[in-house]
Amino acid sequence: MTQRKVQFVRADYAFTGDRLIFHIDDRAFCINASKAFKKRIEEKTQGAIDVDIYSYGTLGESEDLTNLTAQGTVQLAHASTGILGKRIPEMQVFTLPYLLSHDGQRNKRILSSNSTLYGVLGNALIDQNLRLLTLYSEGDMVWTTNELIRHPRDFNAFKMRVMSAPLNIDTFRLYGADPVSLPYSEIYSALQSYRVDGQSNPIFAIEEMRFYEVTDYMIWSGQQKFITSIIANQAWYLRLPADQKKALRSTITEMTDIIHERQEALNHSQLNTIKREKPDMVMLTLNSQQKRAFKQRAKPVREKYIEMTGKQGKRLLEALEKAFDTGP
Repeated sequence: MTQRKVQFVRADYAFTGDRLIFHIDDRAFCINASKAFKKRIEEKTQGAIDVDIYSYGTLGESEDLTNLTAQGTVQLAHASTGILGKRIPEMQVFTLPYLLSHDGQRNKRILSSNSTLYGVLGNALIDQNLRLLTLYSEGDMVWTTNELIRHPRDFNAFKMRVMSAPLNIDTFRLYGADPVSLPYSEIYSALQSYRVDGQSNPIFAIEEMRFYEVTDYMIWSGQQKFITSIIANQAWYLRLPADQKKALRSTITEMTDIIHERQEALNHSQLNTIKREKPDMVMLTLNSQQKRAFKQRAKPVREKYIEMTGKQGKRLLEALEKAFDTGP
């Protein structure tokens, strides 16, 4: 029996310096999920597939890891759709505001199995020698701010730290904010020194990077979810015997429920930590009327996505709007 060594790494946020978000501890559900994956796939293949797990930063930063996976140096990796969107324009569909539903189970089902989603994005990744194995949500992108934001007019003269994705920048500019692109590692100091007035990240990042210490409000706008993928090197995948391909696919399917449950539990736990550490933190969820105002403002971003990605991007977007029931 030939043993196949697999390097499985976490590729998510781009960092400068040595501090990593995901450590091997009880809160790092993605690392724990990777360990569960390792155990299951090695048992199913009787050790024919042997998995080594590398924490983020060991083999490089996010774009490095995507490149290493495409080259075959790394066989499997977690990769944020924001990073992949720089290589695959169609992947930027997940930066579009108010695309996903508020039903976690519905999101999980569509992200893990929608045929158009895996057809369009899967083919685009194959062109990069990558294979899309699954997609999943790590929860809401939450605004943490030093001012109360409930309407687009509240963003007037407001400096909002945003990811460098062009559509994300355009979205906040349409809201009326002054978007500022900064490395992830600089967000805390930028908030502390008032170089920016707010930022947007999932709860796990807000708690682990302690952004709540230097902001006064946490605002659930419903704008976005933080979507992550698991990708494989395409050439490596194609070389796998049929039984090992089947074992890999079934393990990824099994992990979907585990990841969803652990993500929800982790976000709940870390939100409680924030409440305990900063009891005067103001937390609010925008109502449906307030969300509609932001959605209306950002409509041109949808057209820009279609212009940027052509027929395939349009087909993907329309299929997802129908599946999530969030169309214009």
